[in-house]
Amino acid sequence: MTDHRFTFMGTAAGCGVPSFFCDCPACEEARADPRLARGDCGVMVRGERTLVIDTPPDARHQLIREDVRRVDEVLLTHCHFDHIGGMGEYEYLVQLVQKRPLPVFGSAEALAGVNGEFHYMDYCLDEHVLAPFDEHVFDGVRYTACPVAHAPGTYGYLIETPSTRMFYASDTAALPPETAERVRGCDILAMDATFWKRNWSPDAHHSVQECIEEGLALGAGTLYLTHMCLHYDEPITMAELNDYLRQYDGRVVAAMDGMTIEI
Repeated sequence: MTDHRFTFMGTAAGCGVPSFFCDCPACEEARADPRLARGDCGVMVRGERTLVIDTPPDARHQLIREDVRRVDEVLLTHCHFDHIGGMGEYEYLVQLVQKRPLPVFGSAEALAGVNGEFHYMDYCLDEHVLAPFDEHVFDGVRYTACPVAHAPGTYGYLIETPSTRMFYASDTAALPPETAERVRGCDILAMDATFWKRNWSPDAHHSVQECIEEGLALGAGTLYLTHMCLHYDEPITMAELNDYLRQYDGRVVAAMDGMTIEI
C-alpha cells in the first residue's frame, strides 16, 4: 500500500500575505517572519506519483520549495486567476522533460477558463471534463468532484485513500446539501476561511467563524482553515488567530504553506 502525503502548497486568498500594497498588522507580521507568509491556494498529493490541485501564480516557487521535479496530473477547482495563473509554468515541464501532454481534470467551466487564458498551451494539455460527483482514481487515491458554492463549475474534492477520507474545498460558502452529506464525518476537512469576522462575500466564501461552525457540524475529525486573507474585516495576526483557535483543543488548525499531512 502506497503512503500518500497531502501538502498545502499555498494557503492564502488571492492577494496573498503579505500583500505588496498592504501594511496591516497581519502583513507586517509576515514581513517580519517569512515563515508566516502565504502564497495563493493549491495543494499536492504525493505517493509514487504526484498530483496537484490548482496551479496558482506562485506555482514555480511552491514547487521549488517542496523539491518537486515532476507533476503527473492536475485537478482544477475553478478558473479564477489565483488558482490557474501558474499554468504557464507547466509548459516547460511538458516541452523539456515529460514529453507528453499533461492530464488536466476539471469542470467544463474550469477547462474553458484555462483554454481562454492559456490558448497557446493547447498542444501540451490533455484535458478531461469532470461532471458533478464524477470519480477519478490516480495513484491509488480516489478523487470525487463535489460542487461547492462559489463561481459556476467550482469543485471541492473528496480525497479517499485506504486509511483516510479528506475533503478539500479552497473556495466555498456553505456547502450545497448533497456535497455536505457526501463529506460528513471526514477524518480531515480543509476548507475556505477567507474572512475574519465580517464576510464580504457570503455567497462565495466562508469567514473563519463560519468555516469552523460548518466543519464541526459536519463532524470533521480535524478541520484545517485555508484560503485565508487575514486582512478583512479586521486584520488579525497569526499569533492572535492561533490564540483564538486554542479553544478547539487542536481540532481546528490554521493551515500554513508547506504543511504536510499523512493520508
